[in-house]
Amino acid sequence: MESTLQLAIALGEALRKQGWVATTAESCTGGGVSAAITDIAGSSAWFDRAFITYTNEAKQQMLGVTEQALIAEGAVSETVVEQMATGALTHSLADISVAISGIAGPTGGTATKPVGTVCFGWADKTGWQQQMTCLFAGDRAQVRAQAVEKALTGMVERLQGLGSPVI
Repeated sequence: MESTLQLAIALGEALRKQGWVATTAESCTGGGVSAAITDIAGSSAWFDRAFITYTNEAKQQMLGVTEQALIAEGAVSETVVEQMATGALTHSLADISVAISGIAGPTGGTATKPVGTVCFGWADKTGWQQQMTCLFAGDRAQVRAQAVEKALTGMVERLQGLGSPVI
């Protein structure tokens, strides 16, 4: 497993190569992904902004997540992170986004969504989208750290899969 720093460096290199800019929409990670990105000197060349939408109201107001999705599926759902990821693209100058919503614990879990459940959504300007749900083990800090790594990995993998930009 790569370190968060290595992943953030790889993301910056992939974004520069593609000529793209990233944005994040975070809930349970509380800005951890954007902090990892901005730990890299020069990241302002390939990182636009971060949305820290910890409450349902923030998700709706800042990213356009629908009340219907929040009621029907809950904030920790692939539908909600899909809307968060596309909303982050809409409300930024970015070309690619990642959204995270989860239950880091130690409380808040249910039988169907236990502590450690984290949903991810990625989207880019081509219309590509991907969602995924993971169940991470560990305490709150460990769940959040694993979520940050997964978010960065997903963006790096997408960018590496794009190949060279079309000029």
